[in-house]
Amino acid sequence: MEKPVYILGIESSCDDTSASVICDAKVLSNVVANQEVHSKYGGVVPELASRAHQQNIVPVVQQAIEKANITKEDLSAIAFTRGPGLMGSLLVGTSFAKSLALGLEIPLIDVNHMQAHILAHFIHDNENKTPPFPFICLTISGGHTQIVKITNYFEMEILGETIDDAVGEAFDKSAKILGLPYPGGPLIDKYAQLGNPKAFPFTKPKVGDLDFSFSGLKTGILYFIQKQQRINANFIEENLHDICASIQYTIVEILMEKLRNAVKQTDIKHIAIAGGVSANSEIRKRLQLAEKHFGWTTYIPKFEYTTDNAAMIAITGYLKYLNNDYSNVSVTAKARLKVTE
Repeated sequence: MEKPVYILGIESSCDDTSASVICDAKVLSNVVANQEVHSKYGGVVPELASRAHQQNIVPVVQQAIEKANITKEDLSAIAFTRGPGLMGSLLVGTSFAKSLALGLEIPLIDVNHMQAHILAHFIHDNENKTPPFPFICLTISGGHTQIVKITNYFEMEILGETIDDAVGEAFDKSAKILGLPYPGGPLIDKYAQLGNPKAFPFTKPKVGDLDFSFSGLKTGILYFIQKQQRINANFIEENLHDICASIQYTIVEILMEKLRNAVKQTDIKHIAIAGGVSANSEIRKRLQLAEKHFGWTTYIPKFEYTTDNAAMIAITGYLKYLNNDYSNVSVTAKARLKVTE
C-alpha cells in the first residue's frame, strides 16, 4: 500500500494566520486565527498584521498538526503562500515554512494565493462538486476581481479583470460611507436581505466586455448618500436596508453580466467562484439561478474555503507535490503576483 501524503499548508497573506493538514486531498484540519486588532482602524494595518502573525503562527501550526492526529514527522511536504499579499505578513509565513521544511528535511512548496483560491474546488469533500477542465472561475476578493479560464491545474489565463478597485473593496468602502464597521461587506449582505434591491438605481461603469471597474460606482454611491443627507439627515438610518440591497444588487449584476459575456465568448458553461466575496449570499443565489436560466453548471465552494484559509494552500501544495514541483530554499515572498505566475 502506498504511503499517505500529508501536506501542511501555511497561509499568512493578509490578516488571518492559518494552518491546515491534508491527507491525499482530504482536509484533516483547517485552523484560522483572525486578527481583531484591525477593526478599530477601519482596515488592515500591515505592521500590526505581521506582528500578529508572529504571535499566532506557532500555536496555529501546532493546533493544525494535533487536530490532524499526526506528528510533524509524518509530514510529506510544507506548502506556504508566496504571494500576492502584504509583504510583512507573507515574510512571516515564508520564513517559518522554510525553517520547518529544513528542520524536517522535507520538500518546500511555494503557492500562489490566487491559484489556491481557485484550486480549493479540488479539495475532496462529500459536499464539494469538482469542476471539469476547462472551466471559468470568477475570483472575487478584497484585492482581486478576475475572470480566469482554467485549462488544467496550473494552466490559467486571465480573460478579464478590474482596471481599478476590487469588488471586495467596493463592498467595504460602500459600507464605510454608510458608517458600518470594518469589514463591512458581510454587513451589507446581511442588511440587503431585508431591503428592496430596486429602491435606488446606481449607474454601472462602462468598460470592456470582460473587464471590471468599481471606482466610479463607489464615487456614485458617495455622492448619492451626501445629496440625500443634505435633504434628510437621517436618510441612512431610515433607508439602510434598501440602500444595502441596491448596492449589492448593482455589484452582483455587474459580476453576472461579465460572466455571461465570458460564457458567450468561450462557450464554456462550467462556472466556478472563488475568493472571500464568493461567501456573498446574492452572488451564490444568482449563480444557482443561472443554472436554470442558461444551462450552466456552477461550482460554489464551502464557506470555510472562500475566505483566506490554509486548506486551499495545502491542496495546491498537494497537486504540486504530485508533480514533484518543489521550491528552492532561496525562494522569496512576492507581494505582487499574477494568477498566471
